[in-house]
Amino acid sequence: MDLQIQARIKELAEQIGGEKIVVLLGAAEPDSASIAAETVTLGDPTYAGTLAGVPLGLSVYHIVEPEIKAEVAPNVYEEQIAMMEMVLDVDRLTAEVSKMRQEGSKF
Repeated sequence: MDLQIQARIKELAEQIGGEKIVVLLGAAEPDSASIAAETVTLGDPTYAGTLAGVPLGLSVYHIVEPEIKAEVAPNVYEEQIAMMEMVLDVDRLTAEVSKMRQEGSKF
């Protein structure tokens, strides 16, 4: 996750409270999604950014998770996401992000 994005997320969490923030990921690779999800829940695992050692415990989802898909207008989802969904490992993406969301909810 970009260092500027980390700083902005931390700033927003401090300003408005983490309970009001949902992070939505679109990473194509499960490992990338997992690292991004871990960064906003448990802290940056690479210890390179603003969130190094900072467990925000934010809610994080991937765009292909059923909970999010249900919230997006069907025509928008079809136009913007459905094509990628066909080539992504949706089950693994969902599992990785869900795991981090559960671990982050402990904070």
